[in-house]
Amino acid sequence: MLISGKGVLRPTRRDLLAGGAALAGSGLLPGMVRAQPAEGGTVKVGLLVPLSGIYSRFGQLMRMGAELGIKHVNEQGGVPSLGGAKLELRLFDAGDSTEKAKNAAQRMVADNPDLVACSGAYLSSFTLSATEVTERAELPMLTLSYSDLITTRGFRYVFQTSAKAGDQAKEALPILLDLAQRAAGKRPETVAILTDNTASSLSFVQPIRENAAKFGLRIVMDETFTPPLSDATQLIQKVRSARPDVMVMPITVISDVKLLIEKMNEFGLGRGRVPTIGNGIAMAQSDLLQNIRPAQMEGFITVVGNWDAKGQEAIIEEFKRVSGEPWMGQNSIATYGDIWIMRDALEKAGRADRRAVAEALRTIDITGGAALYYPGRRVKFDATGLRETAGPVVVQWQNNRPVTVYPGDSATAEIFWLKR
Repeated sequence: MLISGKGVLRPTRRDLLAGGAALAGSGLLPGMVRAQPAEGGTVKVGLLVPLSGIYSRFGQLMRMGAELGIKHVNEQGGVPSLGGAKLELRLFDAGDSTEKAKNAAQRMVADNPDLVACSGAYLSSFTLSATEVTERAELPMLTLSYSDLITTRGFRYVFQTSAKAGDQAKEALPILLDLAQRAAGKRPETVAILTDNTASSLSFVQPIRENAAKFGLRIVMDETFTPPLSDATQLIQKVRSARPDVMVMPITVISDVKLLIEKMNEFGLGRGRVPTIGNGIAMAQSDLLQNIRPAQMEGFITVVGNWDAKGQEAIIEEFKRVSGEPWMGQNSIATYGDIWIMRDALEKAGRADRRAVAEALRTIDITGGAALYYPGRRVKFDATGLRETAGPVVVQWQNNRPVTVYPGDSATAEIFWLKR
């Protein structure tokens, strides 16, 4: 796959041959889409997420959100412009590597030419790999993944509902410094950076590295590791020696969160003593309750693209009742919303055709309905496919669970920040 100087996707001869071979069994040539009945019946949508491997828990939560969304869409009349057509969810396992994610995407488009849209693929590196395939197939893909690269490649069939990691970091840093000022009466002056080397984490820390001085912060430690960790002792010893006022620690693997948090508590740095800011939901995942005492998480902060918020109470309570989960969280609420966006795009398109759905997504502007499930409360995509009002959500562990503390119209609690 090549990207031209103008950012336009250019498939190589190898790509075209591979795509043609994959689609040969369906009787379609690359770029062709099998039409679906316009009235009644069902319309197929896909969910491409990790359902096996170390990231499978995240995929399972996304599946739960998507399935609840399908249930509600169908209970509430399906797609009226298609004669009340119901949505049918198809699941695809992205596995635990970029290669597996890409292979799953290839199987998805080859075996399911009647899919009109999909959502996925959790980890940004998986999404970057999978969308090379969905772009060739002209299959619109909604994603909560954060990487800045997702919507800067000139692709026309990818739609990013979250703020990009770089934008989250640029916006989150002054937000958090202001929240610290209000809560503790003093702005932090030194920062430590401890990050894994996944695409979203690196995108999150880069603007902090570049702009720390602009906000009066001095970087006193900067460490990067490859997940999963086997031992966090050496890293946390460096934190203790650096004595930062605040630490930025975006982590994507729950086992790494467990090791780092436990070691911070062992060294007397946890529970807000060193205010710690993550990115993504590994530090707010309900699985942590099975592996770590929730009191050890108290005070930890993470910046996410979405989270449980005011106005979503009924959906959250139903999700908790059906799933047995203690909260809904980013992956489930956003994937639930993705299903409603697909429904609204189908309604606007008036036909079950992936190109028509993509065009509807490019021009859609929703301020009610599906918009309730995203920060900024509006679904409108810019020319790159980025949702225009996407912004950071700040979540903090309080009283044994993560709660939204920013933005104000979504917040269910106030942030706390220990005075030093």
